[in-house]
Formats: sequence, structure tokens, C-alpha cells
Amino acid sequence: MKRILFIDRDGTLIKEAPPTYQIDDFSKLEFYPAMFEYMGRIARELDFELVMVTNQDGLGQAGFPDDTFWPVQEFIMRCLESEGIHFSAVHIDKSFPADKSPGRKPEIGMLTGYLNNKNYDIEGSYVIGDRITDVQLAKNLGCSAIWIKQDGTLGGKEVKDSLQELQKVTALESTRWEDIYKFLKCGLRQVVHDRNTHETKIHVELNADGGGKADIHTGLHFFDHMLEQIARHGNMDLKIQVNGDLQVDEHHTIEDTGIALGEAFSKALADKRGMERYGFALPMDDAEARVLLDFGGRSWIVWNASFQREKIGDVPTEMFFHFFKSFSDAARCNLNIECHGENEHHKIEAIFKAFAKAVRMAVKRDPLSNHLPTTKGIV
Repeated sequence: MKRILFIDRDGTLIKEAPPTYQIDDFSKLEFYPAMFEYMGRIARELDFELVMVTNQDGLGQAGFPDDTFWPVQEFIMRCLESEGIHFSAVHIDKSFPADKSPGRKPEIGMLTGYLNNKNYDIEGSYVIGDRITDVQLAKNLGCSAIWIKQDGTLGGKEVKDSLQELQKVTALESTRWEDIYKFLKCGLRQVVHDRNTHETKIHVELNADGGGKADIHTGLHFFDHMLEQIARHGNMDLKIQVNGDLQVDEHHTIEDTGIALGEAFSKALADKRGMERYGFALPMDDAEARVLLDFGGRSWIVWNASFQREKIGDVPTEMFFHFFKSFSDAARCNLNIECHGENEHHKIEAIFKAFAKAVRMAVKRDPLSNHLPTTKGIV
């Protein structure tokens, strides 16, 4: 099914012109920096249908006559088309007063044809715009929003009460068309994964392209602390909720968390095109940790680390190998882990941080590359 980019005009493709915000004169026309370059790439490389959706309050009225609007609009469209950027439809709401139209953004009246067409993947579509009404339009359509933020705060004061709800549909916030292109080209490697057995119930939310947010609850405080290192030093968002049989011991909780996290990575990194694939290393105080990693599709682990204490915090030291072994098996990756040092806490924390950095290196992608990091080829 075809996906759609519902794209706002003013403040998105072209800059708005305060105080009237009406682009009714060629002297007011200014295209967004790099918009042609990256919209052209989107049009050529990605399989989206382009639809322009714009509110032009009072168009056709005495204060905003048609003969000042349409020459500018037609010039904008010719410029876009000359760069290979073709819109399949242009929807303009010109209601006045502005709150009286069922077709005015964020209402969806003028887009019902798309909603009723089963050949479109609305859920996989996006609204790109600069106002909170564009984010609300995405919510009303049932798709996601890419918000070209102007003031640093989504929606500002006018939507303070509904801010959290609207952020749920905002897939990207950026003022740069390069970021929008990269996002649409690569997508977010984001998965929600559940693994339930008679011994553990595990919920994992992973965004490999996140910003380092961690929300970890395994019932083992030191284990939580180590898993947080993966999120923060790997610069990914990670939420893990574990309900395990800790009344028996820690084994199932730690081992099964490794399996569930590995399975989540396997899903998120299914398409490795443009990905680095490999990563490594790091020291921490007296401890020197080396983690070599290859997300190549085969599992293997080499473990060269030993601990003199039975436990660090509430985690048995023998379980660290089991965690990484379980991750390697489930993520189908090679892991080579080596650590030397004096302080046991530093040693295992250095391993987790080095692992996080290795993952960060390995999952890094170049959106301009379609390279598959292998010489084997695919038959």
C-alpha cells in the first residue's frame, strides 16, 4: 500500500511572512534552506505520494484576493516540479472566519478521499508541518507527524494540556530538511518486544536511533544500573520491565533479559543496509575493557573476564557471562569480551559501557549508502 506525505506549505516548504503570514507577493517568497535538495531526494528515492495541505485564511476575500495568491502559488509549484518534486494533489482551505470549516486543518474533511482509499497506508504516512495544527492533523488522520519546530517547545502554551498526547504522534522534531530526509530514508529502528515464559515476563521497548533514555526495572538494582549504561552510552532509548522468579534466584531474570534484549536487537536491525556492523573498546579507571562486536547474523562469544567477588550489588558475578551469551545467541552477533583490572565494580561497569559503545558504532548508519556490509552476497 502506498504511503503519503501530507505536507504543509507555509513554514515548511517556504518561510512564513509575519505579521499577516500571507504570501501574497513575490517579495515575501523565500524557500526553506536545502528544501529542494532533500525534497528532491525524497521524491526520487522514496515511495511516498506527495499531497500539499495548507490553510489560507480568507483567500478570495478583499484582504487576500485570488489574483495576489495564485501567481505565487503557481510559481512555487513550477519550481518544485522543475526539481522533480510532483504533488499528486493540493488541498487549500480558505475558510473565513477560520474556525467554521470542517476541512481546515486540523480537521480532515478535505482528506476523506484518502482515508477511504484502501490502497493507501495511512498508518505508515506522515504529516510534515510547522504548526501544532499539523501535529493534530496527524493525530486525527491516524498517522505520525514530522514537526519543523520553530520555538523549541512542541505547540507552545496553546496546547499545554494536550502536549503529552500530541508528542506520541510526533516521530521527529527538526528544523532541517536534511534530518527529515534521513529519517524518512532510514526510519526509526524501533521495536516493542515481549517474551513470556513460566519463569519470566519481559517487556522491551528499544529505539536504536534514540537519545539515551533509560527506564529499567528488573528487580535487581545493580543489573538495572548496568542496563542503563547500554542506553546512555549507546545513545539509544531502552525500556525494560521484568517480572521474574527472583524468589528462586537471579538466574532466569538475568538470562532471559539477555535473550529478550537480543531478540529486540535482531528485530530492530533486520535490514543492515548502510550499517557499520562492527564496533569495539574502552577503559574505566583501573579497568580496561575490550568489547568486539559483529552484528553479522551468527552467534559466537569469547569471554575473557573473571571476578573475585561472588556478587556485585545484588547480582552474582557468574551471571554476567550468561547475560552476554544469551544476548549473543538471540541477537545473532559475535561478541568478544575481555577485561582486566583491580576493582570488580569498575570491571563489570567498563564491560557494559564498552558493550554500549560497540553497539553504538555497529548500528551507526549512513542514509546516503545502500551498502550491505558483507561480501557473501544474497542468492
